[in-house]
Amino acid sequence: MSTSTQIHQQTDPTNNQPGKSLDCSPMTENLQQDAGDGLCKLTEKKSIEEVLAVAELAPAQSLWTTEASGSVQLRMDELCPEQPITVHQMFTNSVQKYGKLTALASKRGNKWDKVTFSEYYHLSRMAAKSFLKLGLERFHSVAILGFNSAEWFIAAVGTVFAGGIMAGVYTTNSADACLYVAKDSKANVIVVENQKQLDKILQIKDSLPHLKAIVQYSGSLKEKLPNLYSWEEFIGLGMEVSDQELDEVISSQKANQCCVLIYTSGTTGSPKGVMLSHDNITWTAHHASRAGDMQPAEIRQESLVSYLPLSHIAAQIYDLWTGIQWGEQVSFAQPDALKGTLVDTLREVAPTAHMGVPRVWEKIMEKIKEGISRCGYMKRKLVTWAMSVSLEANQRLTKDDEKSFLFTLADSLVLQKLRAELGFSNCVKFFSGAAPIGSETLQFFLGLNIRLYEAYGMSESSGPHFMSGPKAYRFSSCGKVVPGCRYKLLNVDSDGIGEVCFWGRNVFMGFLNLEDKTKEALDEDGWLRSGDLGRVDEDGFLYITGRIKELIITAGGENVPPLLIEDAVKHELPIISNAMLIGDKRKYLSMLLTLKCTINPETTEPTDILSLEAVEFCQRLGSLSTKVSDIIGGKDKLVYQSIEEGIARVNSKATSNAQRIQKWIILGKDFSIVGGELGPTMKLRRPVVLQMYHSEIESFYRE
Repeated sequence: MSTSTQIHQQTDPTNNQPGKSLDCSPMTENLQQDAGDGLCKLTEKKSIEEVLAVAELAPAQSLWTTEASGSVQLRMDELCPEQPITVHQMFTNSVQKYGKLTALASKRGNKWDKVTFSEYYHLSRMAAKSFLKLGLERFHSVAILGFNSAEWFIAAVGTVFAGGIMAGVYTTNSADACLYVAKDSKANVIVVENQKQLDKILQIKDSLPHLKAIVQYSGSLKEKLPNLYSWEEFIGLGMEVSDQELDEVISSQKANQCCVLIYTSGTTGSPKGVMLSHDNITWTAHHASRAGDMQPAEIRQESLVSYLPLSHIAAQIYDLWTGIQWGEQVSFAQPDALKGTLVDTLREVAPTAHMGVPRVWEKIMEKIKEGISRCGYMKRKLVTWAMSVSLEANQRLTKDDEKSFLFTLADSLVLQKLRAELGFSNCVKFFSGAAPIGSETLQFFLGLNIRLYEAYGMSESSGPHFMSGPKAYRFSSCGKVVPGCRYKLLNVDSDGIGEVCFWGRNVFMGFLNLEDKTKEALDEDGWLRSGDLGRVDEDGFLYITGRIKELIITAGGENVPPLLIEDAVKHELPIISNAMLIGDKRKYLSMLLTLKCTINPETTEPTDILSLEAVEFCQRLGSLSTKVSDIIGGKDKLVYQSIEEGIARVNSKATSNAQRIQKWIILGKDFSIVGGELGPTMKLRRPVVLQMYHSEIESFYRE
């Protein structure tokens, strides 16, 4: 590897007016987007020094801190000279513009309860007063443990207004995992959804010295305990706190202070608390979303469905903070959304934009494939024809090309109806993030005339640092760097691949209480090291090729990125659900495989019953297998032979002998969140899988 470094920046933000862009150099006249009326105005750009002179920031000597009460210097330069603002300032700006518009929609029974932006702001102030009444201390946390809801949003914003730090907790966390987050963040209050989550906190509350109260926002309290409040009781507490007292707390907040904690999933050790400042949140909500072409409500109110875990930065920045910034209507899915009800909510709401993690898009793909296979012969042929026409057209088209008559016919006759059945009749932007997505999934959705716009970033970059969108799309790319941000590639090799590093207003403050880890993540100049390997094409589109920590280095010293080989196996063999490559410090590569199966709708655990797609795969081979247990252990010779042939095809395209799969095994159960192999956003937890299937892996390498 060479030690060359490439530094790049993006200076042309997405603009509502085609042909107009933003020159981000200081002291120049430029066309600047005015979010108030959606028009571009000619304005005099202020220098960074002038902006900082009037900005109300807390004193700071460094770009990073590990203290909850600390403050940081902002990465302001000629690319991102905008005035830093707090979450409260962002919200009041939005209330002035969008006050009467619907902000939040929750389904209670058969009726949708709607909350306007003015009401949302008022409720957030009431929640803030209640937190103050309960004794929330400055820079202590409120931990929120529950499924997405209006109460989740109001508690989150109320925490920030009250001068606390909001910390989301995954609903799948064990009691011990909840204890770690609450203790690390010095939680004064924990907000839980229901009895199931409350039980976890009751197990650990005596180990939390800073805890003063627990609030339950859904369902009635089964028993009255000291310092336990229903949502209604909680909201009423703030009546005794004056507006003046709250306003004093709000006015003391500075944009370079911490307001949000995002805890990493902790796959390689204890979770790390990613500290995000007001400026991280408000700047990213504004700029990253516009890079994805999300529209301000004065142009067109965006509508979206909230269902992904809000403790993860992707959903939090997309659903919660961007929703406030641009006046979006956020409708909440049911808690069992990922067990099958999400599509019902999507059909009712008909969102204009939708985000999913790769596994969600894969599950939708599998459901559609099952539906198509159940169609009669003629209908199946029609759908297959329409999807092939759409795929070919979308792969050929650039954004300026005219669509063919055949493509228009296929879309209007077939594909529009298919998208409507999914709840996407009004949807024009489809995003994927939080993990890499396979090319098979991308191609399948192109067949539905759906372009999946990939976003790439980390919790430490407040979400997206690169964004795809209608104006920045290339197949299998993560898009271009968000305008106002920079990136560089470290240690670039002969193929142009290096470690992707970030610089911008979105880069985090530091890891809470973890100085060594913070210094590992940030270089001496303050660049954030992603740990991901990527290359950038001549037009500035980023392609992630792997993760440094996941890179397999064989005993012979060969570097093997696992993702490309795993995707190739899944592409060759539609019966395979998950494929994980093994081979670090080993003589050769091996692979763990799981088969596609049905999911228990109550527990979300994988069952022994093969999915319809897997059964059809077997039938094409002449196999009668309908269960995973019919196949594993070499019982189904036809399936084993087919997998052997598929892996041989993958091996035939390998760049060297060291990149060929020598051995493989089919596991008895698919990977899942409840099983522990997948994280909360359904990302493969490789270190966990290595431990869980240690004996199977060792069997590959016994002499």
